[in-house]
Amino acid sequence: MGKRSDAIANEIKHWIVEQNLKPGHHLPQEKDLIEYFSSAKSTVREATKVLEAQGLVATRTGPGGGAFVTKIPQEKALSLLSNYFYFKNLKIKDIYQLRIQLEPEMAACLCGNLDEKDFQRLKTAITIYSSPIATQEEEYQQRLDELVFHEVLADLCSNPLLSFVCHFLLNLLKNLDFCHEIYQKPNQDLFDTGRYYQMALYDALEMENKDKVRELMREHMLAAEQIMLERERELKGNLE
Repeated sequence: MGKRSDAIANEIKHWIVEQNLKPGHHLPQEKDLIEYFSSAKSTVREATKVLEAQGLVATRTGPGGGAFVTKIPQEKALSLLSNYFYFKNLKIKDIYQLRIQLEPEMAACLCGNLDEKDFQRLKTAITIYSSPIATQEEEYQQRLDELVFHEVLADLCSNPLLSFVCHFLLNLLKNLDFCHEIYQKPNQDLFDTGRYYQMALYDALEMENKDKVRELMREHMLAAEQIMLERERELKGNLE
């Protein structure tokens, strides 16, 4: 049997959902929780700390203080999940195996659901290709900036789970050590591939051609995977 404090924490989570509480809404006062759960003050406080550790509740002291609902920032959730995979020896192929399956569907579901402001965000993301590269630092930054187009697509996706998983895969690419090494070296193939497919995807999204968007994104992911794997083999060969 689990700890009483964990059971109370789960009950509070269910209550938050049932009451449709949003970030910023207060939980009942501590004395009310003690009475409701017929538990000791220490047990209720431990339950609150469990929810704090999970990022669902925050507490503050002073006037108007107490426990209130909070929202886990996406950056924190991505970071925590990345830490889980830190010792899993992830490879580029592992990431692209999912990107090839998920990003075409994610992009296709945006067809007919984008407004002028959304298209402006995508157009802004593509402007990186108009700037010449002068230094190794700029080369690396442009590789990261090329992922912004995909991050915007994920932002605009109405499926929160699909959006988050796509963001997570992009976050892995930005933080994987081997990707750092690949991105720091001049890579005209990645530049040309990214420019071609992002512009083509923008046009297909404007035309609301779902099949074309899905096809282009899949081709894009396959082409990017091939280039990344070739660079990975080159780097490994230089290290041996």
